[in-house]
Amino acid sequence: MAKNTTQSTQITNVSRRGFFKAAAGVGAGLALGFTLPESNQLDAQFGRLPEVHPEAYVKIGADDTVSFICPKAEMGQGPLTSLAQLLADELDCDWSKIKSEIAPVNPQLYGAVQSVVGSFSIRTYWDPMRRTGATARAMLLEAAAQKWGVDKKQLRTENGFVINTANNARLNYGAIAEAASKLPVPMNVALKDPKDYRFIGKPVKRVDSKIKAMGQANFGMDTRLPGMLYAVLERPPVFGGKAMSFDASKAKAVPGVKDVIQTPSGIAVLAENTWAAMQGRKALAVQWDDNGSGSVDSAGITKMFIEKTQQPGANARKEGQGAAALSQVAKKVDAVYEAPFLSHAPMEPMNCTAVIRDGKCEVWAPTQAQTFARDSAARGSGIDKEKVTINSTFMGGGFGRRGATEYAQEVAEIAKAVPGTPVKLVWSREDDMQHDLYRPASYVKFEGGLDASGNPVAMTAKVASPPFGRVENGIASTAVEGIHDMHYAIPNVQVDYHLANTHVPVTYWRSVGYSQNVFFMESYIDEMAHAAGKDPLEFRRGLLKNTPRMLNVLNLAAEKAGWGKPLPKGHARGISVVNNIGSFTAQVAEVSIEKGKLKVHRVVIVSDCGHNVNPAISRQQAESGMIYGLSAALKGAITIDKGRVQQGNFNSYDVTRIDEMPVIETYLVPSTEAPGGMGEASTPGIAPAIGNAIFAATGKRLRRLPMRNADLA
Repeated sequence: MAKNTTQSTQITNVSRRGFFKAAAGVGAGLALGFTLPESNQLDAQFGRLPEVHPEAYVKIGADDTVSFICPKAEMGQGPLTSLAQLLADELDCDWSKIKSEIAPVNPQLYGAVQSVVGSFSIRTYWDPMRRTGATARAMLLEAAAQKWGVDKKQLRTENGFVINTANNARLNYGAIAEAASKLPVPMNVALKDPKDYRFIGKPVKRVDSKIKAMGQANFGMDTRLPGMLYAVLERPPVFGGKAMSFDASKAKAVPGVKDVIQTPSGIAVLAENTWAAMQGRKALAVQWDDNGSGSVDSAGITKMFIEKTQQPGANARKEGQGAAALSQVAKKVDAVYEAPFLSHAPMEPMNCTAVIRDGKCEVWAPTQAQTFARDSAARGSGIDKEKVTINSTFMGGGFGRRGATEYAQEVAEIAKAVPGTPVKLVWSREDDMQHDLYRPASYVKFEGGLDASGNPVAMTAKVASPPFGRVENGIASTAVEGIHDMHYAIPNVQVDYHLANTHVPVTYWRSVGYSQNVFFMESYIDEMAHAAGKDPLEFRRGLLKNTPRMLNVLNLAAEKAGWGKPLPKGHARGISVVNNIGSFTAQVAEVSIEKGKLKVHRVVIVSDCGHNVNPAISRQQAESGMIYGLSAALKGAITIDKGRVQQGNFNSYDVTRIDEMPVIETYLVPSTEAPGGMGEASTPGIAPAIGNAIFAATGKRLRRLPMRNADLA
């Protein structure tokens, strides 16, 4: 298995129609690039029309090696394997010959934006990657037919060979790769019948598992270059602040410190090693201007949210009579929910390495957004982006955080001051947690009502939250998703968004707005069920009759969890559903509360993600996503005091420990529907499932995250 390095990758540009040609640096062989219409990854997240996006790139060498150049970055979600499966199945190659690499930034080949966001990898490459493999296979068959002087119809492929069915003669792909590269590219090739898949739908082992287990994978922190300096950055303690003055004399006296410089992002300390740089930073004396935000605290932010919802908002959804229908209900159901800011807290803190020489900038970055990292480095270095090279490394977690790329700009600003010398910028854990771009805090006020038969007839939601993503007509769609697009058949609905800016920077967090809004929505639906005197499962069934895939996962989760069957004394179950990334997911949590202490015993996850490429990876994503959501549900909170983040490390921002883990059962629904995502599918549903179980066990409704033991008293 080759290490994942972009320095050695040779990419040949292709036209928009796609073509075969000899692969540069491969010797006798061929390369295929294929371009088809595809939903733009960012625009698709906001429900926009598809745009043209380039597809994957494959090289077949004379030695039969099939190099898959993956346009996506790898942060644990498995595209180096799953996308290669799509290619390999239609190519009908030998899986042991597959070598996956991460592509460099190449707008001509991979489009205007290369990034990993929104669990789009499989969804956007499902068709193009298969077509790329099928096109390559068709050309190899044609090359073999010409070599043998036979009709192509009597040929077939198997495991990297073209076979003549008339005499069983065989040609390995490498032997005809060069000839295939000179042939015209066929259009609209036929794809396999799913019953003939060899790799798609199978739990193929991940191609990156071995190198990770052996410590051979290159993460950002592993970057080492000759003559490299290590840098840390002292940033303003209050977001938006700036340095008024600083004294670096004591910092420069620390052994190993080479220089202290001011950049637009803060005060950088450069040293022979990270330890010296951090000790030098401690010795800095800096006078900060807090830009007027030094008195902000979490209580004040909540107060602002409340005030915003008392003012007119922007309408995100209105059906039927909307809010006017509330005057006609037989029974009112009102509730207020709140969620805090959250840190992404990946295990590998932010880091980035850059060197500027000869008017060019080269960067080594663990990034979800290669294109944006290139653009950030260009801004920081003052060098045209076409002269910036991004080498993508593995990432020790991302969860949306590494979609922001300010660390690439920071390191370029520092490297600019020491041209010719590589600089590695390292964030400490405290840097990472106190200078994150956070999951927004959010507040929602529900009002709703039931008719005389206990059926919901009206619901309104007023959502106050900082905006992130696009804001159009006063609405940040990500701030209301999970509420305004809920699947429940309630005849009168109104959802309003109240834009509530704070000085705290925010960005996407695993499952984005669904992460808090599904907790709000699914908890509120349970409240309606209780007010109606109905079982929460039966109540949902009645409201989801027009959404069969959601109803199916709901029923299967209830069945597998034993909904309605007796439990040990003090135990209870809660349920939730969500469709957040094209995958319908239901969860049932079993909890107990003993002496005021909550324990989650069991979680059942059922997901219908459409056509499943790799069930093993899908299960990994379902379980890891749930665990990530579990920590947020029970422990996660970033709080603000005097404009500053109070948490600094895992002692004050705890995560679920191994001895706290529940038993997890994951079920994937067989489906031939278009693929959905899995990386974020299970994250939002665990909090409401637990909250609803707590209510079933105690009669106490927890409406604020995180749900801590102290709230159960």
